[in-house]
Formats: sequence, C-alpha cells, structure tokens
Amino acid sequence: MTDVHVLGIRHHGPGSARSVAEALATIRPDLVLVEGPPELDPVIPLVADAGMVPPVAALIYAADQPRLATFYPLADFSPEWVAIRWAHSVGIPVRTIDLPAAHSFALHAARDEANDEAEPVQPPPPTQPYRPDAISMLAQAAGYSDAERWWEDAVEHRTSDPIERFAAITDAIAEIRAVDDRPDGHADVVENSRREAAMRRLLRAAMREGHARIAVVCGAYHAPALVPANFPAATADNKLLAGLPKTKVAVTWVPWTSDRLRLETGYGAGVTAPGWYQHLFAHWTARDPVADVATTWLVRVAQTLRRENLDASPASVVEASRLAATLAAVRGRPSPGLVELDDAAQAVLCDGSPLPLALVRRELTIGPGLGSVPEAAPTVPLAADLAATQRRLRLLPKAMEEAVSIDLRKPAQLARSVLLHRLALLGVDWGTPADTGRTTGTFKEAWTLLWQPELAVAVVDAGRYGTTVAAAAAACVAERAQGSGTLADLSELLESCLLADLPDGIGSVVSVLAERTAVQQDVAPLMETIAPLARTCRYGNVRGVDVTGVHTILDATVVRACVGLPVACGGLDDAAADAMRHAIDAAQYGLSLLPDLPLDDWHRALAAVAGSDRIHGSVAGRATRLLLDAGLVERDEVAARLSQRLSIATPAPEAAAWLDGFLSGDAVLLIHDRRLLQIVDDWVAGVQDEMFDDVLPLLRRTFSAFSRPERREIGEQLSRAQAPARGLDVAEQDISGAGPAIHTMARILGWEAIA
Repeated sequence: MTDVHVLGIRHHGPGSARSVAEALATIRPDLVLVEGPPELDPVIPLVADAGMVPPVAALIYAADQPRLATFYPLADFSPEWVAIRWAHSVGIPVRTIDLPAAHSFALHAARDEANDEAEPVQPPPPTQPYRPDAISMLAQAAGYSDAERWWEDAVEHRTSDPIERFAAITDAIAEIRAVDDRPDGHADVVENSRREAAMRRLLRAAMREGHARIAVVCGAYHAPALVPANFPAATADNKLLAGLPKTKVAVTWVPWTSDRLRLETGYGAGVTAPGWYQHLFAHWTARDPVADVATTWLVRVAQTLRRENLDASPASVVEASRLAATLAAVRGRPSPGLVELDDAAQAVLCDGSPLPLALVRRELTIGPGLGSVPEAAPTVPLAADLAATQRRLRLLPKAMEEAVSIDLRKPAQLARSVLLHRLALLGVDWGTPADTGRTTGTFKEAWTLLWQPELAVAVVDAGRYGTTVAAAAAACVAERAQGSGTLADLSELLESCLLADLPDGIGSVVSVLAERTAVQQDVAPLMETIAPLARTCRYGNVRGVDVTGVHTILDATVVRACVGLPVACGGLDDAAADAMRHAIDAAQYGLSLLPDLPLDDWHRALAAVAGSDRIHGSVAGRATRLLLDAGLVERDEVAARLSQRLSIATPAPEAAAWLDGFLSGDAVLLIHDRRLLQIVDDWVAGVQDEMFDDVLPLLRRTFSAFSRPERREIGEQLSRAQAPARGLDVAEQDISGAGPAIHTMARILGWEAIA
C-alpha cells in the first residue's frame, strides 16, 4: 500500500513553504507531486539550475496562438518551489498533476467561439461567487475580518507539528466544501471537478507504480479531494475527462517580478506584500536564534529611509521594535505582523507621515525583484535574439520603471533607439516615448522602460514574423501595410519604419503607399499624408536611410493635393469644413519642413480658396491667414477682406466661422494690428441680439485658444481704445453699474484679465 500525504498549501505563503519543507523532511517521500499542468514536467529540472533565480514563472502557451497563454509564478517563499527544490536536493522524482493545459486552452477557445456565435453569457448572480474563498471563510469563522491577517496568525507564525497543521487545514476545507450550495452545472464547479479528476488520475497512476510514500503539494482547496480515502470511482473521473478537446502547447520559463506577485495586479493567487513574505521566509530559513524577525525588518526599513537621506537612527529602530511588540500584545496577536510593523515605523521612524512609509512599501514591502532564467530554458529564436541584443546594448530589463535618455549622435545610443522602435512595431511595449524636456532638437530621445512579464508572451507571439528582431519587425510592417485602411496610417507606419531603421519595411510601405495614393480621390487624406512623408524625407538622411522613393510619392501627392484643393473645398458643411481646415494645417506644416517642395502651386491653391465667396468661411479664413503669414497678401487687402466678411451683408454665423479660421493659432495679428482688432470689435458690437447666442460659442472657441497674456493684452487694448473713440473721460464716468455685465461678458468670452 502507498502512503499518500496531502499537503494543502496557500500559494506564495512563507509559512506554508516552511511547513512543506518540515513535512517533507519528516515524511521522506520517494515521489513528490506538485499542482500544475503535466506539460511542465520537461522543464521542472531547470529549477535546480544555478541560473534559475526566482521570482520566475512557468509559461505555457498555445503553439498556434501564442497569445492564449498562462503563467505559473513561483517565488523563493512559494511552497511549490520549496517542494521541487527539496526533491532535487535529495534525488527523488518530482512531477506535476492537474488538468493538462492542452485541454484547458482548447476548452477556453471553444467557449470563446461559442460565446461569439451565441448571446453573451451572463455572469453568475452575487449569491454564487466565481469561487468560494476558503481562506476568507476560515478567517471569518475565527473572528478575523482580514484573511491575510488570520493566515499569518494561524499558519505563518505557528511552530506546531507541520503534518498536524496540514491535516487540520484539510479537515477545515472539507467542512467548507461540504456546505457549498452551488449547482453541479455551474461553470466553476465543472472546471474544478475536471481539474481534480485529472489530479486523481495522475495520483492513481503514481500509486500503481509501487511508491511507498507520496507527498502531494496542492492548493488547500483541493486537498480534501486528493485524499485517497475520499476518492470517487475511477470510472467517474474518466467520464469527466472523456472527449475533451486538445491543442498543441509549448512551455518555458520566464523572469517574473515581485510586483506581479501582488493581489492588486489581478493575480488571483497573489499576496499583499511579496517583500515582507520574502523577509519572513529568509528569516525562518536562516534559523538564527538571535535575530528577531520584527527587529531585522525595521532595520531594513531604516536602511531604506537612510538611502533616501531621511533620518532613521538605531535608537529609533529599538523604539519602533518595542512599539510593534506592544501593539501585537494589545491586539492579541502572537507576534508583530506587517500591520504592527508599519504602524510602528510610521509613528517612530517616519514622524507620523505616511509619505516615507509609501517609499518603504514600494522599495521593501513589495520590492523591485526581477528573476532570471538559465539560457538552457526553451525559447523561441526571437526571444534569444532579443536577449542577446539587450546584453550587447547594456539595456537589460528591470522590474522598476526606468527613465532613459538617448543621444542619437552616438552609434551605441542610436542602436538602443532602433531596438525600442522595432519592439514597438512588434507590439512589445517595453519602452514608452517620454518628453525630452527643453530640448527642441532631433538628436535626443527620452524613453520610460518597464519590463512586464506579460511581454514574454508578446515576444513569443511576434516570433511568427521572424527569428531576429529586425527581420520580424520588417515582416510585421509588411503585413500591417497591406491591412492599413487609410493613407494617414500608412504614412505613420512609414515614419515608424524610419525610426526603427527598417529599409525593407520602408520598401514594403512605399509600394503600398504608391498604389493607394494613385487611386485616392479625396483631397483631405492626401493632404494628411504630406506631413508624415515630409518628416520621413527630412530625417531620413540623418539616420542614413534612402528616402528617394518616399520623396517621389511626396512630390506627386503635393501636386495632386494642390490641383484638387479648390474643388474639394466647395459645398462643405460645418463638420466637413472643420476636417478640411485641419487637413490644410497638416499639409502646411509638412510643406514647411522641406524647402524644395512646390510651394508656388500650394500658394496658388490657397489663393483660389481664400478668394472664393462660395467656400465655407472657416476654410477660406484659414487660407487667408496662411497667405498672410507667407507674405503673399498685404495687410490692407486682409483688412478689406476682413471688413467684407464681417459686414452686415454676411450672416453672423458665416462671419464668425471665417473669423475663427483666420484667427486660429495665435493672437499676434490682433495685438499688433489695431485696425484689424477694431474691425473685429466693431463687428462683435454690431451683431444683432437674436444672432448673438448662435455666434457666441464660436467666438468663445476662437478666443479661448489664445494664451492668457494674449487675451489680457487684447482686453487692455480694447479698454484703452473705447473711451477716446467716443470722446469720453473715463474719470468723469460712473460705470459701477455696468460692472456685473462687463464681468459676465468677459468671463463668457474668456477674457479673464477684464473679469
């Protein structure tokens, strides 16, 4: 007969880890079974590799759909990790038992496909939670409102016989499961039943092998179902597992982070304080009879504060330790927990301020830990190339957010920029572009780097494009170019290729862009592509990329936009006119980047738009302003057009639209040309009362875009000009009664200086 010992644990519990180590040393099994998909068995031996440094995670993903993946994180204080390491240290086999991931992924895919075809599945009602939290129920029965706190008191700080503790936990969980009133058809009940049936089938197979003693390390909730005395008939388990779909999966190890072990990140088996649990486990493992876990923790808190130039004397540590012990006694706890230590640290070491304690939580309670895996771990070629590139560029992943400044004039730094841009194209968002500060040149980039474990899945998924980062990025760009819906998307993709130094990608995008622009009839999309293409041509030579083909497309696009602009601007409603105006601004910006572009054709097109009375005022006004800025129209002519557009013969909404297009951008014209300002002021004063409510929102939008100093200067000029123009002496007038009206109108128009 095989003696089976079921050790029901809490995932990532240092007390459970210590108890597992003690129980295994007592039981001395000849086989250890650990909860986990059996696909992990080939990579379990890597746990003993010296290059395997937790936190790490086993990654299982569908071979044909890598984004369908799941992680199994492990830390130093994870009981499963301790059990595996113990088995390797004494030379006995260790395996994993659970429902194979090949079945889990196939079931998940089938369920998603069914949900897409049928009506959305409604979530279970509140009386039927997704999974009963057994630990919370035990804590509540013991009079605790916090399950974490109860577990620490009942398990983490207990020193009784570990086998007895595991037996007590199994009995308690069995009682909780006995009162579970969820129906048999509940989705979670079905899933849990399948998992436990698969565990029992693998356990039965191990028992038939003739082992004398088997230790099973599993989540506490599953413990009662894995006790052989409680086994149902094998035929019942086989019936549950018969006919399950299956898919091909792959498995590897990836680095994990302490932060991602937290419950707050959405990890169902997470803990609140990974750094604290690591400290507890290290203290218990050291078996130092002199060191006190609370005192050593507070010493680390003081060291963290001193690294940030905050006072934390040894005497304060002693006082904080005494306070923590007193708080634990008052609260009826066997020893100080993290809550007592935090309260004592805030009161004594942080002078009552929560801000330093927040720093301690980030640096110590959670921790910046990032694990590592050995090179022998199976991986896709793209991940291996990325790792080699990261080492070569000395740009290694980190678990904490890191700001990186890149000088593009230096080859090594330029290579870093190229790598980050290529990864962004592949959907591996390791780096996020950041503000470069006061620098306005193009030789500097700023990035914020943060490596998330989930990026490992993105790398695996991107591996279908190629075996190296460069090849994969180029292939990904070619695929995206074929699927791009607009010219603007293609132009932005072309810019990204330039930044990522992908000549092959540029060629793919240019060929698609040439086809699309040749058949594009709408002028607005053509104009929106001018700026990205111009940026590509301007900065291409700086990065050593041949942009001849891009320049050819740009020249043709500009010519077609210039020819079609006057006709395209006719018959526009308000929404279409607003879109056209933004397209004109975008084209103007792009044309200003390259002096060798045909600006004469562009200016003739703008002149045709500005001089037409049949074109929407917003577009015509904007064209007039661009011509004025280019020095192609005189101010007298502009004043005449303005006076004409704002005359009483023009409906007020149309006049306001023309004024909005003409003034948008800045208020320099109104500030330095008092004649234009006076025309605008006279028009505003002459708008009929019944039309003023319609005109006011557009005027407010126009003037609110100006800066505060600009609005203040306009208001002051108008206030100074009003009295002399009317022959009045301000000192002799009593205008106090008009004050409320003036303040109200100034506030509506955005002239805070007057208000």
